[in-house]
Amino acid sequence: MHDQRAHPGSVPHPERPRRAAGQGPPWLRSMGGRGSRGRLPWLSTAVLAVIVLLGTNVAAHGQGREQLGVVGRLLLVAAVAVLLVRHRHPVLAVSGTCAVTLAYLCLGYPYGPVFVAVAVGCFSAIVSGHRRAAWWSLGLLWAGHLLAAHWLYRWLPPDGDGPAPWAQEAFVSAWVVAIIAAAELLRVRREQWAAARAEREAAEQRRADEERLRMARELHDVLAHSISVINVQAGVGLALLDSDPEQARTALTTIKSASKEALGEVRQVLQSLRTPGEAPLAPAPGLGRLPELVEQAAAAGLAVTVRTTGAREQVPPGADLAAFRIVQEALTNVVRHSGSRTADVRVVRGGARLRLLVDDEGPATAGDAGGSGNGLAGMRERAAALGGTLDAGPRAGGGFRVAAEIPLSPGREAAAPPAGAAREGTT
Repeated sequence: MHDQRAHPGSVPHPERPRRAAGQGPPWLRSMGGRGSRGRLPWLSTAVLAVIVLLGTNVAAHGQGREQLGVVGRLLLVAAVAVLLVRHRHPVLAVSGTCAVTLAYLCLGYPYGPVFVAVAVGCFSAIVSGHRRAAWWSLGLLWAGHLLAAHWLYRWLPPDGDGPAPWAQEAFVSAWVVAIIAAAELLRVRREQWAAARAEREAAEQRRADEERLRMARELHDVLAHSISVINVQAGVGLALLDSDPEQARTALTTIKSASKEALGEVRQVLQSLRTPGEAPLAPAPGLGRLPELVEQAAAAGLAVTVRTTGAREQVPPGADLAAFRIVQEALTNVVRHSGSRTADVRVVRGGARLRLLVDDEGPATAGDAGGSGNGLAGMRERAAALGGTLDAGPRAGGGFRVAAEIPLSPGREAAAPPAGAAREGTT
């Protein structure tokens, strides 16, 4: 049973457990599926032995041949017994059962269900990938029977036996072709099942990877923004701790507020990991929370101007969240990497697209501002996931610009994000 306990880095899914590799319908596993290689097929082989022995006795009466002796029964049992290893050694099984069956036919014993044993051995070899071994074994069995029935019968038992009718040979040939055709059909069908299973597993893996990427992106955006504010305010507090205690108290209050908000958003993201499929306790962030971003930026010493133009139609939740995170990350970059203390945010809603512009006057600060270097990449991924684009780079008149376009109509395929100039040290 698959262990359902979560571990670090895993993303649980409320989906039924996958089948083990090589698992298929029970009748297919009995014919040589990989899921049954660890044990010998005693039951199916015993049932086949009973069918072959009893069926051959009935066939002997219908063909007017003498009853089976001890040697004949031993040959039938041997032809079936070798099939016990058909899962572990399919080549040995098919070649062994064909050889014993050829000896049985050369001794003049009646035709009958012994060919069922040959079919089982052939099926096991073909579905396990040993097609040539199965074809050679069947071909040699048919050629040996043809030789014995039409040329060597004078020296083989029973005495006084004549050549076999050619109509009988046509029946045997048709039987051989039917066995090969059925086995090949089963092999193709089994490969289709395996391909479908692999495709399902790959789709599940893709969904898990996408979910992990989404969670990582959310955590990055939440933590990068909040920690940037905390870092700036901590520096202010340390600088003013002795000279202006009241201003230092204000910085500490801002740190407390930013950390509390960050903890709340992280808790919401992690809650969706623990209880997949349940509705979140709080609504996802959107453009309606831009005033909060302005306040947080102001606490970090950045004056932000927000201008919204265009139609006021409702933005889809996915686009709303992506737009909020892009603006949040862009302002975080200004706080961390720009010498400018002002930023301009424009939200243009027109037609079926949402356009975002975040400008600062620069210049870029020197030195290490920290961060993972994935901020611009994360913004591009968010825009591309919705079929949009994002470009970031220096402006012609100085400063830095982040420009994003996000389609508002659902069902759009994601387009490859354009290559944009990246500023060193981005989060």
